[in-house]
Amino acid sequence: MGKKIRSIEDLNAIRDGAKKDLDLRVGAGEMQVTVHMGTCGIAAGARDVLLALVSALGAEGASKVLLKQSGCAGLCDREPMMTVVDKSGTEYRYCKLDGAKVREIVREHLLGGRPVADLLVK
Repeated sequence: MGKKIRSIEDLNAIRDGAKKDLDLRVGAGEMQVTVHMGTCGIAAGARDVLLALVSALGAEGASKVLLKQSGCAGLCDREPMMTVVDKSGTEYRYCKLDGAKVREIVREHLLGGRPVADLLVK
């Protein structure tokens, strides 16, 4: 069972946390990240990738990133995958992801502006 709400501050903390998560999905971001959640992606671990991404973005306070989900990207053998589109419209497709790789992409690419070449689809 969840944590008990004992004060208005507890309620405000819950609201603020939910707002951060919602802003990742509907905000106007400078970068857009799409996690590919087709059947093949889910079977390969895309749910864990999505959770790691939400967690890493939230921990870093990355308010300029818009998070989306889509179906299969057509490269089933490279799942789980995500696509990053920067403000210039350039696409970067990352493959064979896990939590550690997602955190590296958040730190280096989404926050630092440096794509992680070793993790890109080749």
